[in-house]
Parts: sequence; structure tokens; C-alpha cells
Amino acid sequence: MAEPLDLNQLRTFLAVHRAGSFTAAAHLLGVSQSTVTTQIRALETRLGRELFERRPRGVAPLPYADELAGQVAAPLDRLSDVADGGRTAVTEPVHLAGPAEFLGAVGMRLLAPLVAQGVQLRVATGLTEQLLEELRGGRHDLVVSTRRPADGVLVAEPFSDEEFVLVAAPEWAGRVRGAPLPAALADVPAVAYDTDLPIIRRYWRYVFNDRIVAPGLLTTIPDLRGVRTAVVAGAGWSVLPKYLCRAELDSGSLTLLHQPEEAPLNTAFLVHRPGGSANPHVALVRQRLLAAAKAWWADDEC
Repeated sequence: MAEPLDLNQLRTFLAVHRAGSFTAAAHLLGVSQSTVTTQIRALETRLGRELFERRPRGVAPLPYADELAGQVAAPLDRLSDVADGGRTAVTEPVHLAGPAEFLGAVGMRLLAPLVAQGVQLRVATGLTEQLLEELRGGRHDLVVSTRRPADGVLVAEPFSDEEFVLVAAPEWAGRVRGAPLPAALADVPAVAYDTDLPIIRRYWRYVFNDRIVAPGLLTTIPDLRGVRTAVVAGAGWSVLPKYLCRAELDSGSLTLLHQPEEAPLNTAFLVHRPGGSANPHVALVRQRLLAAAKAWWADDEC
């Protein structure tokens, strides 16, 4: 008769399957990474097969691991409830991260109904590369990313298509009206996220099929909401995501300087580690963001 599988090893396996890395699983379990590694190796030896493909960043479950997780997840979760003495567990907060501008202008608006129903959020902001690395390490549950992760470890779902628009306050728009673009902007002050002009360069390549010449007068503000405020106040022209300045365009405090037949887009992704989360509210937030963002963007394009 075969010996029963070790429950601690199964709990560790399930944590790794859900977290997508030994480091993240160790964080969730409150143990050392070496303990996680030892237990997974022992379980693999016991089963006579590997469970995860080791990758430079994290691990990916092999097909048998997905089958095993499906068999043990519900019983282990119920056992955890019993171990807690039948107390109703307080669901942990959902850790969501992404660009400050998007989460501030759109994300929290989409998630407000869930918050009203009792879902707790811990929101962090930052640059995409840093946030993805923190996601791999277990610090976040979900990340809104401005690019698709290249390593294949994380799961990325297309989330939204940001349209970029070339805008200025009405007084500047009046001065360049009728003059050929982009040459007409050479002597007009520009406002950008940073001196590399990443969004502006993208617009120039896509719309004008040209490289932008660095503006003679340039103000940089490392927050697109600040860029928007400066442009509305008359500091110059800029390229902004349409979602961030839709109200200003509707009110007339900002004016489109150019309307190309096809505007440049950037696809954002909702990214998470492979496997499910033990926190049911993570799935609620993910589903709400994917569904609500689709409807919100449809309204945005009207």
C-alpha cells in the first residue's frame, strides 16, 4: 500500500502553483525559500515526476501539476477552514499595481462597486518593469502593465487599447491652425513625461512617419496628470492618452491639433502569476477590471 502524500508538501505545492514562484510561495506561507524548494523536491521524488518547469524568473506548472492542483485545492482549502476552528476567515486585501495615472483616473472608478461590497484594495504605483518584478516576487496580485511580459512565466491578458492624441490649449491651437504639421510646432513649447519623449516619439513615428526633433522649449513632468494640467493652463502642446484628457476635450479646455485617420494605440495588459489565488477577491477584481474596462473603453471611443 502506497504511503499517503504529505499534507505540508501538498500545501507548499499548492502555494507554488498559485504564486508562480518558490519565492512568492515562501512569502505566502511565511517560510524560507529553501524550505519550499526542499518540500517540492521531496514531493516530486515521492510522485516520481517533475511538477514545475524551472525558468529564469519563477516556475511554470507542468500538465500533471495542473491536474494535481485541481484535485487538492478544494480539500486543502476546506481543511484550512477547519484548522481555523470554523471561524469565518477575513479575506485578505487584493494587491493591485499599475501606472498612477491610469489607476487614479480609471482603475478606481471601475473598482468602486467592489470596494462598496467589501473588497479591500492595496494599490501601488510605479514603472512597469519594477512592478512586474515585484509581481514575480509575490508583492502584488495583479499588475496593469504597459507591455506584455517577455519571459513567459506571468499570465498577461489584453486589457485596454490606449489611444494617443496631440493636444494643446485653444490659444496655442489658434496660433498653429492651418499651418502644416508637425513643422508648425517647432517654435511652440512642448510638455512631456521626460526628456526621452517616449509617447511623443511614438506618435511622430506612427502618424508622421518621422523622427521628432527635440523641442527648443521643453518642460518635463514625471506624471501625465501634471502634463495635462500644464497643457490646459497654456504651457504648450503634448501627446496624451485620450482617456486622460477626454473631459478636457469635451469641455473645450483642450483642442485636438491633429486627427489622423488611424491614431496610435498602446495595448495594456492585466498580468498575474500562473495558477489561482487562495484569495477569492483577486478573481473578483480581475473579472471586474476585464469586463468593466471593455465597456468603459467602448464609451470612451464614442
